[in-house]
Amino acid sequence: MKKILSICVFAASLIPAEAQQMLTLDSCRAMALRNNKQMGISKLKQDIALNTRKALRTKYLPKVSAIGGYEFVSKEISLLNNDQKSALNNMGSNLVGNISQQASSYITSLVQQGLITMEQAQQFGQLINQYGPTYGQQAATALNGIGQHITDAFRTDNRNMFAVSVMVRQPIFMGGAITAANKIADITEDMMANSAESTLQNTLYSIDQAYWQVVSVRQKERLANSYLEVVKQLDGDVEKMIREGVATRADGLKVKVKVNEAEMNVTQAQDGLVLSKMLLCQLCGLPIDSDITLADENKEDLAITSTAVDVELKTALENRPELKMLQNTVDIAHQTTKVVRAAYLPHVALTGGYLATNPNLYDGFQKKFGGVWNVGVLIHVPLWHWMEGEYKIRATKAAASMANLELTEAQEKIELQVTQCKFKVREANKKLAMASKNVEKAEENLRCANLGFHEGVMTATEVMEAQTAWVQAQSQKIDAQTDVQLSQVGLKKALGILN
Repeated sequence: MKKILSICVFAASLIPAEAQQMLTLDSCRAMALRNNKQMGISKLKQDIALNTRKALRTKYLPKVSAIGGYEFVSKEISLLNNDQKSALNNMGSNLVGNISQQASSYITSLVQQGLITMEQAQQFGQLINQYGPTYGQQAATALNGIGQHITDAFRTDNRNMFAVSVMVRQPIFMGGAITAANKIADITEDMMANSAESTLQNTLYSIDQAYWQVVSVRQKERLANSYLEVVKQLDGDVEKMIREGVATRADGLKVKVKVNEAEMNVTQAQDGLVLSKMLLCQLCGLPIDSDITLADENKEDLAITSTAVDVELKTALENRPELKMLQNTVDIAHQTTKVVRAAYLPHVALTGGYLATNPNLYDGFQKKFGGVWNVGVLIHVPLWHWMEGEYKIRATKAAASMANLELTEAQEKIELQVTQCKFKVREANKKLAMASKNVEKAEENLRCANLGFHEGVMTATEVMEAQTAWVQAQSQKIDAQTDVQLSQVGLKKALGILN
């Protein structure tokens, strides 16, 4: 029975331990980087910049495009006018009629010249009248058919038009615009990487602040509970002394006021701890009501690691992502000037393609597709634009100068920030050393006060003063330890090495 009871007690003791999550500073950082929304946005921006760069690389390659269309028109194109069509269609009739008239005139001229007699002329006329209409009509019909065939051959019949074209265009020289645009894409991709680095460092800085804030509040909560126990013990001792008649009621009321203040401090510390943990959970991507325990929150003294403060400013200038982003802005401004200038320089492109139409324009407008290959060079030369390009180039150069000034100003501010962070680290270390000495003195003072109170040579008020001094010294030590951690983090962030 005892074994079963022991097992149950052990299992019950494991339940809250499993419900809580033990988090270290590194695990908090990892969760924050994995779940932070801004980090996700930074990654998406990097993907956008990468794909944009790849898209601009294709500007060097030839482009192939195809186009097709259909069009119906109410009238067809005519290569012959109406008079020409009529003349061809009646070619036989006109020719035979002219021949009959010419034959009669010829016979009459022969009679007038005395070469033939009137009787012979009449005989010729009878022959023409007898056989001419039959053979003339046949000849006229045949010639009219030939004319009609020629007229039909000249028809275009283009009321239903189909066209298909395939075109290849290869840039040869675009004024340097393609090269500049690709360099801008490369710089933009680098800028997005620097932006992601800046977001990463800001996220780590926020996590470190929240983490050490929780540790600080947790230690102050423990301090408040310790102070409450000490004050309650004093309150019990004073109550006994009041009953023995060696202490006054006023002494008891003073101690009870201190007990109430200590209880209020405990409540405030507990509320502050809950809120601090909620903030840390939110930054880590955990539910804000998660029950977490930090690896450093129950330690008596924080492990303080010394950070070298005698660092060169060059470290910050080389590593700060903000400076890198400003340098990227300067580089983009210079490349933008080249892009603007390229718009007003000659452009040369090689073109080639194939065009097919139906009706076939290259084979007598036959009802079939037919086409032609073509190769050419396209040259575009801007001649006059009223100084528009010059004004735009001046504007982009001014933007580049402005970016340079912003970069120089940022370098000066970062130099000042690094110097301030160095001072804060030194100041925090000095405060921690002084606070540690003050704690030792306050503990000795409190021990002497408690001993004197029990010996009856010191009053309750003096003991409370010693307790208050002890609490303040402990609180200052906790603040000093937290300041050392945060000042070191701030210095790393100022140097651009918080990753």
